[in-house]
Amino acid sequence: MKLPTPLSAALLGLATFVTVQAASPWSVRLAPAYLQTVDSTSNNVNVATEDKFIPEFDVNYAFNSHWSVELMLTVPQEHNVKVNGTPAGDFKELPPSLFAKYSFTPVGGFTPYIGAGVNYTIIFDTELGGAKLDTYSVGPAVLVGCDYKINARWSLTAEVKKIQLRTDVTTALGAKVTEARLDPWLYSLGVCYQF
Repeated sequence: MKLPTPLSAALLGLATFVTVQAASPWSVRLAPAYLQTVDSTSNNVNVATEDKFIPEFDVNYAFNSHWSVELMLTVPQEHNVKVNGTPAGDFKELPPSLFAKYSFTPVGGFTPYIGAGVNYTIIFDTELGGAKLDTYSVGPAVLVGCDYKINARWSLTAEVKKIQLRTDVTTALGAKVTEARLDPWLYSLGVCYQF
């Protein structure tokens, strides 16, 4: 049996290291996302919340080729609000979401996936002429998307998310006016980097 030389052993170790590095379970995704709220209420009050583009940053950890978890992050967002077409003020929110994802078998360079999870939205700096909102909202969230692999590290991605975001609207004295059902859709196109 021929023993490996020190040089061949070193090259084998380097190849193993590179292989391990290439198989990292971590990836990140950066995308502009268009946030479109549904704007319904529990008693048909005509409330319209500003739709807007927001930056989206996702961190993904893959357990295997099919199952992974994704944490969706962004920066605090400010939304203008209208009631019956008249400006009523604004509020800020921060909506991190955590998803469990299932990726289907790739077709060519395309890998479709679906996911479900939970959203926790923090609501703050409410300026609505004395009306108040809940300080947070917890609700289910779902997603569907597709990656297109460019090379071993980079992919193009397209994704649609649906989030349940609801908050009671109350007067300064605490009387409930309505439940705002914003339930936004998020549409995004971005890039993904595999570590």
